[in-house]
Order: sequence, then C-alpha cells, then structure tokens
Amino acid sequence: MNLSEVAQLKKQIECECQAMNLALYGYSEVASHHIINSRYSAIGRCQDQLETLVGEEAAATIVVDVYNKVIG
Repeated sequence: MNLSEVAQLKKQIECECQAMNLALYGYSEVASHHIINSRYSAIGRCQDQLETLVGEEAAATIVVDVYNKVIG
C-alpha cells in the first residue's frame, strides 16, 4: 500500500466534498444537478482508486469518514 497515494486520494475526496458543499450551501445556494452529480462521480472515481490500494471495505470507510467530516 502506498500511503502517499492514499493520502492524496483522501485529500481529493475532501476537496470534492468541500466544492459540493459550497455549491449547495455557499453564496449562491443554487447548484445544478449536473454540478452535484459530477462531484459525486469524482468521489466515486477516487473510491475506485482507493479500492485498489486498501480494499473495498476500507475504501468505503475512508470515503464515508471524509464525507461526514466535510458535509456532516
């Protein structure tokens, strides 16, 4: 397992969640379905990459933890 790759993917997921959160609740408080969907897709791609590094269950846990930290 390459820890720097995992850390980089976790940071990318965090950035995508922050962007999604801003799109939903930021200054405009209006976001198109397309914008939100593209953020979720990017998070999914990061999760797929994490799965190859840490396994499916650990990848899901990482994504949920980061999502809850940023959005929740």
